[in-house]
Amino acid sequence: MGQPQLLWKILILLQVTLSVVVGKTLMILFPNAMKRYILKMGEKSRMNQNPKFSYENWGPTFFSFKYLLFVLKVKWKRLEDEAYEGHPAPNTPVVTLGGEVRHLLDFMAGQYLSRVAGFGLLRFNKLIKDFSSVADFLIIYIEEAHAVDGWAFKNNVVIKNHRSLEDRKIAAQFLQKNHPLCPVVLDTMQNLSSSKYAALPERLYLLQGGKVIYKGGVGPWNYHPQEIRAILEKLK
Repeated sequence: MGQPQLLWKILILLQVTLSVVVGKTLMILFPNAMKRYILKMGEKSRMNQNPKFSYENWGPTFFSFKYLLFVLKVKWKRLEDEAYEGHPAPNTPVVTLGGEVRHLLDFMAGQYLSRVAGFGLLRFNKLIKDFSSVADFLIIYIEEAHAVDGWAFKNNVVIKNHRSLEDRKIAAQFLQKNHPLCPVVLDTMQNLSSSKYAALPERLYLLQGGKVIYKGGVGPWNYHPQEIRAILEKLK
């Protein structure tokens, strides 16, 4: 690790730790106000519309130690980001559910849309239905955002952090039960797609001609399929 990256990691550690300490203190002193704030955040990801989750299932987990570790992991991984709009798309290795090792751009014919598993599968499936004639779609299943041995939500699917590719394959089968309308592949255990696309916990990309032409915000708060829709509408 180079000295500049180490310095950035230290600065991120200080920033996240301070944020968590302040957030936890405010939750203790002003629980009702913080509940309204967290619910407002949940509206961005449509978490509040998920009938499986009440606030008590996920809200109190904010600013916990497991939350701190997860946010650190996400922000540190962003330092490895190599996917930039207008630049060549990292051709990272992925593994099919049948065990075949391929590369991301192997799935690209014209336009190619990459998405990682998360909250918005229904909206993503709607995109596939509407634009399968102009774009190739792919879901890359990466590391877990809310594993039971990590930053866990109550009343959620019970999946542990992946220790092997087989663990990741088993986890992806939960996603398959929701009937995604495009191929699902696995990130490698080196998490190269997750890292080079700064994808954790979920992110949308649109690639064309081997280049990134759209880079979505980090989900779930900034997961906006309507932005992809606007681009694909012009390609119809």
